[in-house]
Amino acid sequence: MLKAKILFVGPCESGKTVLANFLTESSDITEYNPTQGVRILEFENPHVTSNDKSTGCEFELWDCGGDPKFESCWPALMKDSHGVVIVFNADIPSHRKEIEMWYSCFIQQQFLQETQCLLIAHHKPGSRSDKGNLALAPPLNKLKLVHSNLEDDPEDIRMEFIKYLRSIVNSVSESRDREEMSIIT
Repeated sequence: MLKAKILFVGPCESGKTVLANFLTESSDITEYNPTQGVRILEFENPHVTSNDKSTGCEFELWDCGGDPKFESCWPALMKDSHGVVIVFNADIPSHRKEIEMWYSCFIQQQFLQETQCLLIAHHKPGSRSDKGNLALAPPLNKLKLVHSNLEDDPEDIRMEFIKYLRSIVNSVSESRDREEMSIIT
């Protein structure tokens, strides 16, 4: 069984915890309570296997608090992570600028590939939910961007997340295969 660690990062009040709970089928949260540091959700998804279809995967989703006061913890959170999901509230203009910092800290510093990253423009209930093209600065505009609205189209984000998990599993599987080959040769 493969294991994969995925970080959910982004600005405060962007919806990381609500999305994490929904996507891992954990408990619902009805009121806002800022994540302090990190919250780890462990789950499996029967729809996600490696390329050879025989190996499943156990996931750890690290729901990271968005408050900069936890910045000193970020190197520990990043250790051994296989993917990063940046969640932001597309209706808050400052979030679009902030995600550049999250990209720099969590993706560039780890030298992650584009396939290991996902941007989620989360639309909270009652928002105007404009899914038009968001003008994102390079290199963010090269990452896969999906919109989420748990009121209008919850299954859309679930399917996009499953696709993302599959790419992570394939990356982990290929990395493990390379490591095994290097031991053999």
